[in-house]
Amino acid sequence: MSAINVSLQVLPSVKDKDLYKVVDKVIDYIKSTGVKYEVGAMETTMEGELDELLDIVKKAQQICVENGAERVASIVKIDYKPDGVTMNEKIGKYRK
Repeated sequence: MSAINVSLQVLPSVKDKDLYKVVDKVIDYIKSTGVKYEVGAMETTMEGELDELLDIVKKAQQICVENGAERVASIVKIDYKPDGVTMNEKIGKYRK
């Protein structure tokens, strides 16, 4: 299967002062997986195989709970084409 894009926004139910700490744990995990990713102001976009990226989304929920979230709302976006799709083809022209 070709690479696709998955964007993930986690919204852990924690005290305001802990919000970035928990989100940072999820981003650290994404980084540790070795998939290509970009952190944005509202979400993190990853590039890779669908099954691998969905496993990352699943683990992200667990990371939030393990770090104090009583509940996690997540927004997941999937951009899939049978031939694959890259972040660069979508936003490369905007990079300096």
